[in-house]
Amino acid sequence: MQENGRLRTQVAVVGGGPVGMLLAAELASQGVGTVLLEARDDVSERPKANTLHARAVQCLARRGHLPGPAAPPGSGTKGMPFHFAGLPGLVITAPDREPQPLLKYPQAQFERGFEERARAAGARILRGHRVTEVAEQDGCVRIEAEGPHGRSVRVEAQYAVGADGARSAVREHAAITSDTEPATVSALMGAVTLTDPGALPDGWQHTAHGWIVAKRDAGGLTHVRTLDCRGAHPGRHAPPTLEELRREVSRIAGRDIAMTGPRWLGRFSDVTRLARTFRAGRVFVAGDAAHVHFPIGGQGLSTGVLDALNLGWKLALAVRGTAAPGLLDTYDAERRPAAQRVIDNTRAQLALMRPGSELDALRGVFRSLLLTDQESGRRLSDLISAQDTVLPAPAGDGGPAAGTFLANLALTTATGDTDVIELLQEGRPLLLLLGDGGARHLDRARAWGRTLKVVRAEPVPEVPYEAAVVRPDGYLAWTSDGGDLEAPLSAYFAQDAAAGRP
Repeated sequence: MQENGRLRTQVAVVGGGPVGMLLAAELASQGVGTVLLEARDDVSERPKANTLHARAVQCLARRGHLPGPAAPPGSGTKGMPFHFAGLPGLVITAPDREPQPLLKYPQAQFERGFEERARAAGARILRGHRVTEVAEQDGCVRIEAEGPHGRSVRVEAQYAVGADGARSAVREHAAITSDTEPATVSALMGAVTLTDPGALPDGWQHTAHGWIVAKRDAGGLTHVRTLDCRGAHPGRHAPPTLEELRREVSRIAGRDIAMTGPRWLGRFSDVTRLARTFRAGRVFVAGDAAHVHFPIGGQGLSTGVLDALNLGWKLALAVRGTAAPGLLDTYDAERRPAAQRVIDNTRAQLALMRPGSELDALRGVFRSLLLTDQESGRRLSDLISAQDTVLPAPAGDGGPAAGTFLANLALTTATGDTDVIELLQEGRPLLLLLGDGGARHLDRARAWGRTLKVVRAEPVPEVPYEAAVVRPDGYLAWTSDGGDLEAPLSAYFAQDAAAGRP
């Protein structure tokens, strides 16, 4: 609703990158009034993140943002080559019944797709609006922003989310403090035309002077990143020049590398930042506004996507009044430790990339493990792809599988064949009943009849329980080999005493 430059909505999202646009799409698809404010007028074509890892891909598929597996669900695994600290040999794996474990697309492509879905679902996207103030008062969040031609707008919302990047205005105005580690390395990036196209081979190159990562695109440009571990750049906010990039690439390579036609030159480092809380009252932070790390392993975009998919369904329930009192607090409890794990593993990878004979020996050990030890490789694969994430149980004994991710299952119901991915497309929590024994749990779930989607299916041989509650993001909240169903349901959802049998 709009009145004289004032917009009233249920949730305001600040920041229109892929994380903010995805969150807006999630909220609007659940019927939540959503306004998104973004300072940029259009999607930036500047190369940024281009990797989505397995758990983010799997969760996006369950919410209908990406397609499911191309082939019928199987029982094996599939893998795609990757790296750990620039070392070859890591394979990111996922079950055959899931989508591909790695997606490589430009960040701009993800952002456009999420924005299209957000607009189609009814979200209001305000581009060209720079936020100047965020304040919580009288049970709502008030946001002041400057729009095009100096026009101002005020947005009043029940909740606000800052997905506005590393220099988040929302985080600052909400007085959310962070734990920060300063830069210790200097890195450059850019896209150039090499005078000799064969001067830099594609891939990771390590010398005694640092690292070069090069990749030639279809248009003939070579995208280059460098890493100098001798210390932070004294003017890390100063824009780099073509000559600086040429000198640095040549120094690391040990030979002159001529280049022209620079595009998208930039500077980055290993500054890390983790917000001490992802929630301050009615204000939340997500993506780079909540956590920043060295971009090794391509984990930043996936971590932000998982933030949005975790928070979206919880905010939707809160707006509708069907969330348990502590549900919104679980966003910080679940996502902050996950962000800390990303920060820790990226710092560990950077440590392996530093110069020194002792590091050469350590890299040799890791290279051998990656190439010969399948179990070590699988653990690192699950770490990088977030497939090792186990969520804390909010209350009660949810069973041994509670907090783990429910892998996609082929299911047979009275209306035909389906799978877990298809059943979660609506964004509702799922009560899955397997076989005749599962029906006995219906009475326990009766008070949550309007919230839960109930599906009866034939037993699945690889599943050791007869009933389960699956969250909209794909994680298990409860299984029937645990304690009483009512305790976990009460921890997640408000009861609907007037509802009939689900």
